Amino acid sequence: MLDYNEITQRKYIIVGDEPYEVLTSHVFRKQQRKPVNQTKLKNLISGKVIEISFHQAEKVKEADIEKKNIKYLYNNKGEYWFCEEKDPSKRFDLPEGIISGAQFMKTNSLVTAKLFGNRIIGVSMPIKVRLKVKEAPPAVKGNTATGANKQVVLETGAVVNTPLFVNEGDIIEVNTETGEYTGRA
Repeated sequence: MLDYNEITQRKYIIVGDEPYEVLTSHVFRKQQRKPVNQTKLKNLISGKVIEISFHQAEKVKEADIEKKNIKYLYNNKGEYWFCEEKDPSKRFDLPEGIISGAQFMKTNSLVTAKLFGNRIIGVSMPIKVRLKVKEAPPAVKGNTATGANKQVVLETGAVVNTPLFVNEGDIIEVNTETGEYTGRA
């Protein structure tokens, strides 16, 4: 059980029998009243974001979220197919909605699955991934004072804005949370 002031960012809690991730938390005191923890929570099953205030006397149960590595195989018509890390014969598919950064997944790459009970409720990728540039238009001279960019297509099919010096065949690093170019690999 967590006290009201232990409900902090990136913790997992249970509200109404469903798991939530704490996005933000702010403990404050209004005038001469008791302290309150104002939180913003994301439902790990539906993805819905809600705001809840926890008062000093309230306690919340911490969610037991297990993490497990799984291997990405391929996608077909919106279904993403995975298998267990050590046993490729145990295959299963997951909907795109629970996968964050799906456009940056390479075939046979390891990703982290979040389990609540025995059910997979989310799939997350490493924050930075290295991908090869498949298509890059040639750099065009022009106004470079504001930091010129061009769009390139990566090996996974994702389109990313990069600086003009990135060429076809280069390996670049991409932030999977924001979808932005972070540097050359």
